[in-house]
Amino acid sequence: MNIPSNKPYWTEKEKRNILDALERGKISGDGYYTERVAALLEDNFGARKVLMTTSGTHALEMAAMLIGLEPEDEVIMPSFTFASTANAVLLNGAKPVFVEVKQESLNVDSIDIERKITEKTKAIIPVHYAGVACDMDRIMAIALNHNLKVIEDAAQGVNAKYRGKYLGTIADFGCYSFHGTKNYICGEGGALLVNQENTQIIEKAEVMRQKGTDRWLFSRGDVNKYNWIDTGSSYSPSDLLMAVLLAQLENMQEITEKRKAVYKVYRNAFEPYERRGILKIMKIPQECDPNYHIFWVIFNTQEIRDFVLKEFNRKGVAASFHYLPLHSSPMGKKMGYKPCDLPVTEKAAKCLLRLPIYSGMTESELHYVIQNVETIIGAL
Repeated sequence: MNIPSNKPYWTEKEKRNILDALERGKISGDGYYTERVAALLEDNFGARKVLMTTSGTHALEMAAMLIGLEPEDEVIMPSFTFASTANAVLLNGAKPVFVEVKQESLNVDSIDIERKITEKTKAIIPVHYAGVACDMDRIMAIALNHNLKVIEDAAQGVNAKYRGKYLGTIADFGCYSFHGTKNYICGEGGALLVNQENTQIIEKAEVMRQKGTDRWLFSRGDVNKYNWIDTGSSYSPSDLLMAVLLAQLENMQEITEKRKAVYKVYRNAFEPYERRGILKIMKIPQECDPNYHIFWVIFNTQEIRDFVLKEFNRKGVAASFHYLPLHSSPMGKKMGYKPCDLPVTEKAAKCLLRLPIYSGMTESELHYVIQNVETIIGAL
């Protein structure tokens, strides 16, 4: 049996929506489905303003521009994240400053954030790893104390909560991804959440998203022509993608519950090995309500992890590791970092194992994975 790491979960609505979008005739940006998706996210999550984007990467880039980054500015973020988090800062001429993660959650360590703040620090980008929230109370308090902006990288955190608040709606800005590897997908897509009451910031984001023009006013019928008024780019997604995404978002809870069921089976299967001291299971703090994007464990050594990974793959189970830390990447080394600078992050990257998790996972697929857990890890 072959078990992929991820598999899309489709309903019948996606096909109907695509056909409807084609019949409506407007499949470029900001059509009928784009408006419906943005409204759904605003209404369900309580965001001040949601702007749909072509990717989570573009949402991060827009947020970095909106906080007014300048050369020599520093932005604190974990090294254990995707390159898009750092690129958004670098593209604005500023400098990413990498900090440690916590062993139990692999989310950014707020203690290390405080250590790394300088007079050049402009912002913090916490990354909600695996759909489990960072310690946002502490991070927002640090930001307030040092007058810093906060951008939530909630690419993996759509529909997850922290103390009852949806991830992406807590800080100044939130960034979502609807890439094909996420819980709710449209192939490629994202969203920028603006959580400030400042209408000038919202208008600036609208202009930036529409190639630097006031086209959004024209689309609303507020002006009879639109002009180039500021810098921007093409960040609005095709309405065909949004037609797919609307169907996904209308089934968010069903998708989440199915993933949660898989997570629970995995947790029960791995707990005996944690008690034996072979590995550590991801921890979900009490104040967090996750979306079950990832199930991960960390082994004591890289040698054990590599052996288990190889055996799972040999059996047809697409287990995997995850991020290679940014600070010890070729780009990170150019910036002057060394692997030993963030030892917790390095150990996590070398010893982490992810198991397949997706909403359409069948009982036979799940049983096959658990059977191999017992065979492979039980023999250690």
